[in-house]
Amino acid sequence: MFAFSTSSSNATIPVTLNTVTKRMGVKNSVASFTVPFGATINMDGTAIMQGVATVFIANIYNVDLGMMGYLTVILMSVLASIGTAGVPSVGLIMLSMVFAQVGLPIEGIGLILGVDRLLDMVRTAVNVSGDAMVSVVVAKSEGQLDESTYNDPEAGNQFGIQTEKS
Repeated sequence: MFAFSTSSSNATIPVTLNTVTKRMGVKNSVASFTVPFGATINMDGTAIMQGVATVFIANIYNVDLGMMGYLTVILMSVLASIGTAGVPSVGLIMLSMVFAQVGLPIEGIGLILGVDRLLDMVRTAVNVSGDAMVSVVVAKSEGQLDESTYNDPEAGNQFGIQTEKS
């Protein structure tokens, strides 16, 4: 929820660290590396948005990207997302680089600009979820995952909120 409302992967680092260690059972030694590192380079939501937005704008302008164009979009979206800072709406700025590589007019960004705040909230939620998932996978592979905490639906529930039992 915090990631969704702030639209910033970097702003959510303390909340993500708390969630990953207390609710998911990842040892702090792993989480303190994977979460900040993931907030910096693991921008899955940004890469997905850039690919979808590029194809959308190509269709709007009736531009056929072709196979090489799609491969370029994939490569540039991944590279642009890795180099993107974890601050709100910066993925939109990096989108201009992707557009330039496939020959789309930069003005197409204006069509996305109106809904970018909503897209940014979803992108950030995807990015932070990916960071948490990678932390669990790394902790499991390194033997640093407390599986009893991971499997406990009440783990880290400091508010006493009732959860459904299956």
